[in-house]
Amino acid sequence: MSNTIIDTNFKFPGQKSVYKGKVREVYNINDQELVMIATDRLSAFDVVMPKGIPYKGQILNQIATKMMAATEDLVPNWLTATPDPNVAVGHLCEPFKVEMVIRGYMSGHAAREYKAGKRMLCGIALPEGMKENDKFPEPIITPATKAEMGDHDEDISREGILKRGIVSEDDYLVLEDYTRKLFQRGSEIAASRGLILVDTKYEFGKTKDGKIVLIDEIHTPDSSRYFYADGYQDRQDRGEAQKQLSKEFVRQWLISNNFQGLEGQTVPFMSDDYIETVSDRYIELYENITGETFVKADVSNIQERIEANVLEYLK
Repeated sequence: MSNTIIDTNFKFPGQKSVYKGKVREVYNINDQELVMIATDRLSAFDVVMPKGIPYKGQILNQIATKMMAATEDLVPNWLTATPDPNVAVGHLCEPFKVEMVIRGYMSGHAAREYKAGKRMLCGIALPEGMKENDKFPEPIITPATKAEMGDHDEDISREGILKRGIVSEDDYLVLEDYTRKLFQRGSEIAASRGLILVDTKYEFGKTKDGKIVLIDEIHTPDSSRYFYADGYQDRQDRGEAQKQLSKEFVRQWLISNNFQGLEGQTVPFMSDDYIETVSDRYIELYENITGETFVKADVSNIQERIEANVLEYLK
């Protein structure tokens, strides 16, 4: 197995604190900037899997930084530098405690809710007579509250967000506007690669001077679902599953092994061979989404490499 990065415990100059999320670790430097390290941890159903996936952190970090560069003319973002393949550095922001999920198609969570008979999702009425993976008449925004580690994100309506004071109305209107613009651009980029951007989530924060910016990752296989455009309609017409590029293949494997993150369930054993196939799928995702060949970083000592590159940058 390749060397993977599962956990970090760096002590950088000026370090004030470190926040450990499901797959990222964020170091606060002098209350001015954040050093965000994309680990190789794999999370599904809000549960972190016991083994890391080789190159996953590098893949997510590099897709996200490319996509931020491709959308910065539309929406400002937090990013200022990428000193290492697994590292992004940017402005310290106060994150909004809500994920802006936008869906162009009836897939994943939305399809599971629909199959269960629900016709309202986050306060939005869903049309009758839809099949799984059908396109919505127009994209819908279905926000979720941000969960702490180990908890599940929860669906919430726009009205619920405003009523609970999670986000002010003025700010929320900006988040919705930015979400629609990013999804439109992401859809165009995907189409140019022969893909369909099915659904995705965006996270936003406020800089110290009150500017709303895009933070975290964008248009990665962990935050987004992609279908292959070629044959999409034929598969829908025949009632077949769509060929997709996303983390959904991991979720489906877990479901087939009786795991959905529910109480009392245990994570199934992941063999080294299975881990290797997941890594290969992530590389395939990278190459399809970016249209570029993936170049593996040196992972002979990934911790030392990251530390050296961040320290050099912080000088």
